Order: sequence, then structure tokens, then C-alpha cells
Amino acid sequence: MTKDEMIKQLLQQVNSLTSTVDSLNATINAQTQLIAQLNQTIQGLKEQLNKNSKNSSKPPSSDGYKKPAPKSLRKLSGKKVGGQDGHQGTHLAVITAPDEIVIHMPSACKGCRHYQMCKGTACIAEKRHVIDAVVTVNVTEHQVLELPICMLHGDTRRGEFPADVKAAVQYGENLQSLAVALNTVGAVSIKRTHEILSGVFNIPIATGTISSMVKRCADSLSETVGKIKNKMIDSALGHFDETGTRVDKKLWWVHDASNCEYTYLDISPKRGNAGMEQCGVLPEFKGIAMHDCWASYWNYPDIQHAVCCAHLLRELTGIDENHPEQKWASAFIDLLLEMKKVKDKAVEKGKDFLSYYHYHKFDKKYDELIGQARKENPLPETTEKKRGRKKKGKILALVERLANYKASVCLFIHNFNVPFDNNQAERDLRMIKVKTKVSGCFRTEEGARDYLKIMSYVGTAHKQGYNAYEAIKNAISGHPNFIFE
Repeated sequence: MTKDEMIKQLLQQVNSLTSTVDSLNATINAQTQLIAQLNQTIQGLKEQLNKNSKNSSKPPSSDGYKKPAPKSLRKLSGKKVGGQDGHQGTHLAVITAPDEIVIHMPSACKGCRHYQMCKGTACIAEKRHVIDAVVTVNVTEHQVLELPICMLHGDTRRGEFPADVKAAVQYGENLQSLAVALNTVGAVSIKRTHEILSGVFNIPIATGTISSMVKRCADSLSETVGKIKNKMIDSALGHFDETGTRVDKKLWWVHDASNCEYTYLDISPKRGNAGMEQCGVLPEFKGIAMHDCWASYWNYPDIQHAVCCAHLLRELTGIDENHPEQKWASAFIDLLLEMKKVKDKAVEKGKDFLSYYHYHKFDKKYDELIGQARKENPLPETTEKKRGRKKKGKILALVERLANYKASVCLFIHNFNVPFDNNQAERDLRMIKVKTKVSGCFRTEEGARDYLKIMSYVGTAHKQGYNAYEAIKNAISGHPNFIFE
């Protein structure tokens, strides 16, 4: 073999080895990218498994039997356990005038010849009360009398039934109110309501009759619920939220607009801006809107927004638990809780604003933590040229949200009428989840709207100091507007 042939052969070997190395490098790079993707997927799955109602937006019903036990964000208040001084408790007023009194003499005294004498001199050593409900059915028969000949005018005269007595046999307002209250406020199905009423009153009230009672009650509330809607539109502060339910096997969204005085519930097949427009409160609302920072709410720039800090605390808790290296998250939790504590103390002292020292302190700390969070979560560098914005990830997305909506997050310490959280809206929506869990779904849109009319009315009546049964009875009797008096 000549020298040239040997060089040529060596060059071929070098080229072959170079090609192999390039191939191996490409394989290593591909595997490195795959490992990084798998690690990211594993981390995401771990976070998903660790999510619960305390560190995310998941509802408590999704926790199952294994309830989460994270580190509590509450701090010791120093107050004694139980009712505080000045708290007005509740008591059973019915025991002050018992319907029946049963006296119990010592059993050893029975048959004694001095029994009557001792009984007259005995004093009460102790009282105990047994409260029971005695259910009776009252049937009122209305009879219309007819005079064959009027002695004064000479014609036939006939009496008239009252306006509310329209059928040969009908149910009274008390029974109708109880049936509607059980099916709506009590979240008892139509069939079970039928079974309960049949068993308690021995009246075989049909399921169709119960359904008609609920329908008539809802129809009588259309004007009243419209007034509640207008009250919410004109209110200075409104709590807004939405939750999913099923209507005719499809996912629909119940939209809530409420405050401490009124509750308005409506339903739409859409959750976002289209659903909000359909429900009709936000498009005309001019006050302060408290919400959970859902993107669709920011489509209304002409109103003042307040972000629910309880939602932020849950998200920050999730980051703190799943990413302990993110030191800023726990510090931000402490900041929000300190802001709330300082405001609560100021309210107790009758103040309506904080000192310049506190405003300056909180503002500076807020910006410092945002800067720290951005340093800990820089935008990932990518060599690929893709259109659109770079993917931030959930942590950086939360950081940017806190930075962009700082004024709305901190509004509760600048305006003492704004609460720390959006719990009012969540409380007003809670019965929707209960109804969905019990019944599974609403069969028709009309049935869902009837239910929401009644719950809007009952929720508003409760905030005005009336119980559900009393409110429903007034609606059935034709006086639903008493809640505005």
C-alpha cells in the first residue's frame, strides 16, 4: 500500500468517525431534550397530584375523603376560645312557656299513705325539656251558598269563592311553601320531596304537582329578581364569580353578582365574556368589581377592579409547597397577611385609612418581592424561532399578574369598603354545587333558570334578615317585594 493510499484510507476512517460522533451528539442532544421534557412533565404531574382546595382553585368537594392538612396561614389572635364578649348567642325561647308539664316524684314514694301530702310540699329540683313537633293537617272546606229568591230584588243570588281558591281541591300556602323550600333551598329531589311530604302529612302529593309548585313560585318572582338585578347594577361594590353545572348533559355556567344585601344568579352556556354579557350585570356596572382575576373580567376597563387575595394565597401556597426553592412565595404570603392584619386593626380603631408609613412600607416590600420573583424565574431562552409570546409557565405568569394588577391586589388597604377576599360570591354559589351533587344536573334550561330565580330571591331575603320558608311563603301569597320594604 502506497503512502497516498494509506492517507486516503485514514481520511475515510476519520470522516466515518466524525460522522459517528455527530450522530451520537445529535442522539445525546435529542435525549437531553427528551429528559428535560419528561422531567417537566413529571414535575407537572407531581404538582397536579399535590393540588387541593387549600393550595389551588380546586373546590373542597374534589378533596375526597383525604382532606388536606397544609400549614395553616392563620396566626394566633390571643383571644379566648369560644364566643367573644358582646356576642349575642341563640337560645330556645319555646321552653319559657311549655305546653305540657309532667311531674316525676321519687319512685319509692309510690303507694305511700303520705304521698299526696309530700307531693304538695315537694319543690322543683331540676327541669329538663323535650321539644317535639306535632304535625297536623288542616282541611278547610269552602262552601258557596245560593239564594233561590232575593227578598229585596227578587232574583237569584250566589256567593263567590275567595280569589285564591281556584280548584275543587288544592294545597294551601304553608304546604306549597314547604314543598318549594325542600326542593330548592333544601336541595331535595322532587321524588324525595314527595316521599317526605307523603310520610309526614299522609298526603299523596304527586311529583308533578311539586314541580308545578316550584314553577309557579319561580314565575311569581320574575319582577322581583329583575329588581334585584338592577340593585346590583347600581351598587357601589359587587362580588362576581362563576361555577359550572350541567344542564341537559352539557356544561353550563352559573354567574353570580352579589354583595352583602343582594344576590343575583343567572346561567349561560359560556363562562367568559359572552356569558357575562348575557347575564347583563357587568356591562352596566359602574362600581368596584371584586373577582378572582379571571381574564374575562378585565374586558371591562371602565370599572374599578379588586382582586381576591384569598385566591392569591392559595396559589402562593401551592408554589411554596411544590417549589420550596421559590423563597419569594412564602414572603409574599406573609406580606398579604400583614396587610390584612394592619387593616383589621385600623378598622377596629374606627379608622378608614392607613398611615403613610404603612402605605410606603407595603408598597416598597411589594415591589422588592416582585423583583426577587422575576430574578428567580427568568424567561427561558430558546433557540427556536416561533411566532407569538414565549411560554412563561405558571409561576412567572402569577408573578406578572401580581405586577400588572398591583393596584387591584392592594385596593383593600386603600379603600376600606373593599374586603380582602371574594368569599361573599363563593358563599352565594355554594348551593349550586350542592344541588348539582344531589341531582346530578338540571334536565332543562327552564328548570335551571327557575331554580336560580328562587335562590336569588331567597339569598337576598336571607341577607335582609328573613328565613327561606318565610320568604317563599310571601312569594306564593303574592307579596315577594316585601324584601325591599
